[in-house]
Amino acid sequence: MRKLLLFVLLAALGANVIMAQNPFGPIPSARQQAWHKMETYGFVHFSMNTFTDIEWGYGDKDPKLFNPTELDCRQWARICKENGLKGIIITAKHHDGFCLWPSKYTDYSVKNSPWRDGKGDLLRELSDACQEYGLKFGVYLSPWDRNHAEYGKPEYITYFRNQLRELLTNYGEIFEVWFDGANGGDGYYGGTRERRNVDRKTYYGWPEVYEIVRELQPNAMLFSDAGPDCRWAGNEHGWVGETNWSMLKRDEYYPGCDCAKQLQVGDEDGTHWLPAEVDVSIRPGWFYHESEDHKVRPLHEMVDIYYHSVGHGGSLLLNFPVDKRGLIHENDEERLKEWYAVIQSDFEDNLAGKVSIKASSSKGRNKAKYLVDGDEETFWMPKNEGKKISC
Repeated sequence: MRKLLLFVLLAALGANVIMAQNPFGPIPSARQQAWHKMETYGFVHFSMNTFTDIEWGYGDKDPKLFNPTELDCRQWARICKENGLKGIIITAKHHDGFCLWPSKYTDYSVKNSPWRDGKGDLLRELSDACQEYGLKFGVYLSPWDRNHAEYGKPEYITYFRNQLRELLTNYGEIFEVWFDGANGGDGYYGGTRERRNVDRKTYYGWPEVYEIVRELQPNAMLFSDAGPDCRWAGNEHGWVGETNWSMLKRDEYYPGCDCAKQLQVGDEDGTHWLPAEVDVSIRPGWFYHESEDHKVRPLHEMVDIYYHSVGHGGSLLLNFPVDKRGLIHENDEERLKEWYAVIQSDFEDNLAGKVSIKASSSKGRNKAKYLVDGDEETFWMPKNEGKKISC
């Protein structure tokens, strides 16, 4: 009744009223809409692997190896901010199980390294740096842990969830929680040095894990192969399908599923809004290798990546392999500057803003000019919206 009275009042005052249309199919949540607007943000792979020159550690290395000499998270944040990236996601714990924060649930962390005399907390430093530079902060937590003795057993799930709670309660607002799809295989596992496999569908109890995130960080996006908020793009080369539906039949997928080809395009008749996130490294590897200092992706490839990710309706998660000093390497920074300059130049002249649009059904607040007025809150729709139109 109140809505009806408001409508009558506005009509009597001569206002142009456009009633909201009923949505067709799945629509984005508020957290997804905010995420869509970010478009590009940084990924940082930095951990024990940085100092052992490998990509996937087994979890058997001495924490004393972790000792960056010039670590400066403010440098990371400054570089990202100056070049248009809207946030940073950090590999808080990769598959080797080494933790970049002083977790009270394991000794395999920075608290047993010589860095900051064992009193450092890299997540705290990065969270503070992101806040200083106006960036959003996200965390990557590997479900697979090749160090932990109880991985593959029910006891590990308690450990995993306790660590997740640490990350979600001690470092301010989190914009995205990133779960890798790599789970199970060879590892150190407390000294057993064996192969352990798990049922990726059931072992972690994903619904309960997601509930923890929703409780502690209700605005955080949840990433995995199957979301539930954003999905993997199906490759790590920097592109999503030319046809890229932001919908997916979510219940048919799970973290670690054999579904890369379908994730590249989504599902036209999807049941949930589940947009693609394109993760790619600025170098061949995800972690730093001195041998790749001169293998930073060429500028034309970086620009192509932008247009085949953001340009295809996805978001771009661009990785920086922070070096042994604890800094984004000069070569990576230089290429990022060149990339951002090209993107800025490409969009400097808004051609759409200079055109005049007319439509057969266009009057009052329902004018076609709203298509190019630069305001995301205005819109135009045809007069026969919701009705069959003969072609």
